[in-house]
Amino acid sequence: MYLNYFGLADNPFSIAPNPDYLFLSPRHKEALAHLTFGLRESGGFVMLTGEVGTGKTTVSRKLMQQLPDNTQVAMILNPTLSALELLETICDELGIAYKDNQASLKHYTDLILKHLAQNHHRGINTILIIDEAQHLMPEVLEQLRLLTNLETNREKLLKVVLIGQPELQQLLKRNELRQLAQRITARYHLLPLNAQEVKEYVAHRLQVAGGDKGLFKASTLGAIYQITGGIPRVINLLCDRALTLAFTKQQLVVHRYLFMVAAGQILGEDVVRQRQGKQWTLILSGLMLAGVLLGYVAGSWHG
Repeated sequence: MYLNYFGLADNPFSIAPNPDYLFLSPRHKEALAHLTFGLRESGGFVMLTGEVGTGKTTVSRKLMQQLPDNTQVAMILNPTLSALELLETICDELGIAYKDNQASLKHYTDLILKHLAQNHHRGINTILIIDEAQHLMPEVLEQLRLLTNLETNREKLLKVVLIGQPELQQLLKRNELRQLAQRITARYHLLPLNAQEVKEYVAHRLQVAGGDKGLFKASTLGAIYQITGGIPRVINLLCDRALTLAFTKQQLVVHRYLFMVAAGQILGEDVVRQRQGKQWTLILSGLMLAGVLLGYVAGSWHG
């Protein structure tokens, strides 16, 4: 409703994964580099973890865009599957025909291994990407490991990208999964944006939407980082609501107080107060530490 009012051609803070709004911060670029390097190595697995909303899907989409043309990708978005269902889904994704009346782990595994060998013979790389991988059951992960056993003298014929929340790291520490954990050639934990990156992120999305990068006041940008913790998805939700409030009040820029109102509506007043309190605690702790250090230096100098 506010697009025309602010001169925007599109919604700059939609949570839809529109590649036009892709913002790769230095840490997102580093994550992408780790995954790309891992897929070039001989091992079977690479792993990307991060908290909800930090941009793991963004990195995975960019990774897919950068894969060579001679690559066949199987993508699994809902991994809450049994081992049998997982193999069947992989067959579906790779276009492998199978017989329902012969459904068994061996039937699906034989078909997949045959397909991998054929792809390799034709010069085609095969990559399996699994999102929300923290939901995979240990026996399903073990089945994945067995699939990566097919290899040449130089490389695995199936590379697997595991993308998930931090719980995935804990899952792979289980004793029965130690063989799989040893096959991970690259892993990266994606952290939220820092304060400077939040400013650049907001400006980037406004610019792509054809708007003024100065729609959010400098004090507002500080509040965005403070309240969202630098998590892109939360930034989008709160900035969208803040622009709506600014429009209803016929204001040309988003002031800090309006953003705080938006944050309270989306996150709840208790959460906003908690995050503000945490910020002040850190500031006061820093001031106290600085005071102690200054006192120590002054005492040493006089002594």
